[in-house]
Amino acid sequence: MTRTRCSICKREAPIAEVLPVCVECLRAERPAAEELIHQAHQWRKKIKLPVFPPQNSTGVKCTVCANNCTIPEDEQGYCGLRSNNAGKLESEVSATQALMHYYLDPHVTNCCAAYFCPAGTGVGYPNSAYNAGPEYGYANLAVFFYGCGFSCLFCQNASHKQISRAKHITSNQFLSVIQDNPRISCVCYFGGSPEPQLPFTINVMERCNELFNERILRQCLEMNGNATPSLMRRAGLLAAESGGIIKFDLKAYSTSLNRALCGVSNEMTLKNFSMLAETLQFENRSHPPLMATTLLVPYYVDEFEVAQIAKFIKELNQPSIEYSLLIFHPQHLMRDLPVTPLAQAQRCYDAAKEHLDKVNIGNLGLLDGRLRL
Repeated sequence: MTRTRCSICKREAPIAEVLPVCVECLRAERPAAEELIHQAHQWRKKIKLPVFPPQNSTGVKCTVCANNCTIPEDEQGYCGLRSNNAGKLESEVSATQALMHYYLDPHVTNCCAAYFCPAGTGVGYPNSAYNAGPEYGYANLAVFFYGCGFSCLFCQNASHKQISRAKHITSNQFLSVIQDNPRISCVCYFGGSPEPQLPFTINVMERCNELFNERILRQCLEMNGNATPSLMRRAGLLAAESGGIIKFDLKAYSTSLNRALCGVSNEMTLKNFSMLAETLQFENRSHPPLMATTLLVPYYVDEFEVAQIAKFIKELNQPSIEYSLLIFHPQHLMRDLPVTPLAQAQRCYDAAKEHLDKVNIGNLGLLDGRLRL
């Protein structure tokens, strides 16, 4: 990685070609940064998606996620799943039909919660785990949803935007997969992210909790949290009821940095995380129902961001909440960045540990060296 000058402050700083602005200028919301952020997200036009969530005064409104798109006629919403057809909101998905693919991921999986959840440790056996240790012999049903309310320049699963390749799966088809395979001990809804397809997610979670209540079937959510609060609350309660975990990917703490990297604000993400921390029952649980993760994007998501997120979690007064820092691997539009440097990972870990006891580092194998944990 060569050092490059920030396009605004002109100081030498490691930055990505797609977003040639240093993190200090992004956090300071320099006026000149706005145009560079806009340019960074222009790539969305190539896949016929709006650069930012549309807010058209004469458009039709979608309220499934917190972007609250108001979509102009004959155009699409930000996630690509909904459009305005002659003044009417049309959707590729519904409460009974999703765009997804799914696959079996044998335990113990690479899930970011596996180091403390029932599938990875046996915690909660025999009520929420089949084994007293790792659930070898069982599997996670991994549900990859298409569409997302964020548009991260560093997205690790950018194929979710290839909506034309997705298959329509009905809720009955999906439930039959679980019915026919008793070795499925948990379901993880991710993608993309579940938010644009929460009506479907909530429907199948409710039915799973009813139909399979005599077997262990944890239901977990891995999401950016940018959801309509009422839907977020319902999904969170259903996951907790099943013994599952809600994993919020807190991309950044600074709203300006989140918008630069992910296209939209993180205001609702933080509000929803706080709401679930207050709503969910942490008592009498062998493992916490809520956790946070942060991907350590080199030179952007630094120790300042991690410290602010850790403080935010601490102030929720829920000490059992886990915080996992994930090592970055070059992906999508930030392929010119390296794997998270060892020094950055160490600073971020130390910053999180100043505020929280339960801090984990994921993807350690990617690091060039060893952390002092």
